[in-house]
Amino acid sequence: MKTLAIGLMSGTSLDGLDICLAEFEKKDKWHFQILKAETLPYSTDWENKLRNSIHFSVTDLLELHSDYGFYLGQKVKEFIEKHQLKNIDLIASHGHTVFHQPQRKFTLQIGDGRAVKIETGIPVLYDFRSQDVLMKGNGAPLVPIGDELLFSQHDACLNLGGFSNISMISGGKRIAFDIAPVNIVLNYLAQQLNESFDRNGDLARKGEINKILLKQLNSLDFYQQMHPKSLGVEWCHQHIFPNLEDIAPMEALATFTEHIAQQISKVINENSIKDILITGGGAYNTFLIEKITSKTKSEIIIPEKEIIEYKEALIFAFMGVLRINNEINVLSSATGSTIDHCSGLIA
Repeated sequence: MKTLAIGLMSGTSLDGLDICLAEFEKKDKWHFQILKAETLPYSTDWENKLRNSIHFSVTDLLELHSDYGFYLGQKVKEFIEKHQLKNIDLIASHGHTVFHQPQRKFTLQIGDGRAVKIETGIPVLYDFRSQDVLMKGNGAPLVPIGDELLFSQHDACLNLGGFSNISMISGGKRIAFDIAPVNIVLNYLAQQLNESFDRNGDLARKGEINKILLKQLNSLDFYQQMHPKSLGVEWCHQHIFPNLEDIAPMEALATFTEHIAQQISKVINENSIKDILITGGGAYNTFLIEKITSKTKSEIIIPEKEIIEYKEALIFAFMGVLRINNEINVLSSATGSTIDHCSGLIA
């Protein structure tokens, strides 16, 4: 039986809201087709609210949780009307991450799924991460279930979004973990040069690498830890941004791009990965891709635009399909939780 599902994804780099309509069908294995997809940039007001939400009072954050849920619902409704869509079975919403501290047993993705349901009248699956955190997992990465069931033809999948995360088969199990911050830091530095992001890595290409800073970054404790492990914005505020304060933005961009490439290629080489599918906004950073390519013998695969930009939203739609069928949609080998499980609240 075919299932029509809409996936919603808002990344930490605040590029915008990704909306992806896909059709899923299980025969011998799962098959998918992306039917419609688009990214809706945030208004300055929404971008500021989401960016600063980490500093909100409890009551303001609860209000934003509701408001953002209604915003998501309105955007989905507009998407449905624009493309004259019918017979959509479900909406699966990642929400927008404000806090992620699994070591303290909490993670918060705002955007109340009940508000999305009220706006659209379509069943909504949301809050996919909290259950995993309560089960002693990292609540991340969740995308590996899609890598396992939809993209298994590749040795590994690497997403370059706000953070970089990788998923691959190791010892007969799919493992996954965050590697390093990417666009959450690169965008922050580009904005100091009055650019919203470092297009193609052109700014980083012009800068000189600061070897002292590079050594400081590479020696951070996180990189010595064993997986499973995950990163959040709070970690960047604590460990990354303070190190960049007295460095010229162009120099910091060059250095941080090198840092990302070194950390990613180290993981690729240590795991003898033959081919790796790269998606997320960072796949368009040609300077970063060149650096990763030069540091590894692995075949680097950059897929079509649709997969680069919407793979995460696609997989959250897929997680919703699995959830509605009570099938496993979170892998303990990826998150570190006690068992594989079926996660997500239903509105």
